Amino acid sequence: MSKILYYIGYAIWYVLSLLPLRVLYVLSDLLYWLVSRVVRYRHRVIWNNLQTSFPEKTPQELRQIQRGFYHYFCDYLVETIKLMTISERQLRRRMTFTGTDELNEVLNSGQSCAVFLGHVGNWEWITSLPFWVSSDVQCAQIYHPLENPSADRLFLKVRERLGAKCIAMNDTLREVVRYRREGRTICVGYISDQKPHWVNIHHWVDFLNHDTPVLTGTERIARSTGHAVFYADVTRLSRGHYNCEMRLITRDPKSMGEWELTDIYFRELEATICRNPAIWLWSHNRWKRTREEFNRRFEVKDGKVIRRSLTPSPSPKGEGSK
Repeated sequence: MSKILYYIGYAIWYVLSLLPLRVLYVLSDLLYWLVSRVVRYRHRVIWNNLQTSFPEKTPQELRQIQRGFYHYFCDYLVETIKLMTISERQLRRRMTFTGTDELNEVLNSGQSCAVFLGHVGNWEWITSLPFWVSSDVQCAQIYHPLENPSADRLFLKVRERLGAKCIAMNDTLREVVRYRREGRTICVGYISDQKPHWVNIHHWVDFLNHDTPVLTGTERIARSTGHAVFYADVTRLSRGHYNCEMRLITRDPKSMGEWELTDIYFRELEATICRNPAIWLWSHNRWKRTREEFNRRFEVKDGKVIRRSLTPSPSPKGEGSK
């Protein structure tokens, strides 16, 4: 049954991807009406995120950003459909990269790179980075496997068709170390703006007017492996056209203070978002976890997050019997 579902999903995706983008954008416009007006997809989450992130903006300005987000999100969906069959020539024209001279200089020296990314623009199209770096460099991206095996297999096929490998989140360090032992130079993209699980919270930043728990795995891996660290600044130039500027943060992450790389990433990401707020993933319930709730549930000892006991300890025998 899993194989049947995979082939059905593959066939539907493949046929849709053969449509020209101009036709797919018509589909996106229809989808916008359905998602924003009928289904009202995650409307409350999006509106709350916008209100609390931009308290200085008027309701009219926030509604404009929200409408822009729905338009962009529907475009992202059809652009991802197109990724299955889009040609290298067309994708090179629509997803451009700058700053690759410095990136290639680092990679050609034999030093691997970690690239901080966010859910900005079309992050799926950034899997075309292999077109812009040396052929002997292995590009990769960290991903969270889908629960449905058929869907997971399908997305892996699409995401890897341009030459970048997908590494499951839980296998990240193991795979990075394996490449190093094999003497292979790699360039790994880390989308690091999701909310962490409770037990993975080690650091908080001021991000878009929120006290925000953040993922720190990218920094820890870069520091332990000595990878150079870049930030990918994505700009939407026009509909279906993006630029990703690769900016070097450091070639020596071990020389930087604890969480300094993470702090820099979130400052850069905030600047990217504020430049064009509509093209960030506002439908993600990013600020679900609060510091107050964290302090109630957990404590930190020797750098480890330990769950607090929420039930009172039993009284010693005889105590309180009077």
